[in-house]
Amino acid sequence: MNWIQLTTLDQLQEIKAASGYSAIFKHSTRCSISMMARKRFEIDWSAIPEGTPLYFLDLIAHREVSNTIAEIFQVHHESPQLLLIKDGECIYETSHGEISAEEMAEQIN
Repeated sequence: MNWIQLTTLDQLQEIKAASGYSAIFKHSTRCSISMMARKRFEIDWSAIPEGTPLYFLDLIAHREVSNTIAEIFQVHHESPQLLLIKDGECIYETSHGEISAEEMAEQIN
């Protein structure tokens, strides 16, 4: 699997309008906890069903996109944070040490 870089508000609208599942990983490049969560997620992401779009947001570089995620999907901002979107709605959200590719896969299955 590969990350899809999330850099624009238009991409957020596409995620909101899409059917099926997609995931957004919000990452702070200035935070060691965020780096560890990302590495652990990437090690286990083979558990995620193939074809699930995985969006990666550098929230330091794209703060407006990060703020809009909180508004659109009605979640409290966290960093790092993982959101699972189904048919345009956030159905699962977790952060920090709770981020798990296996748990996200269970939510999908």
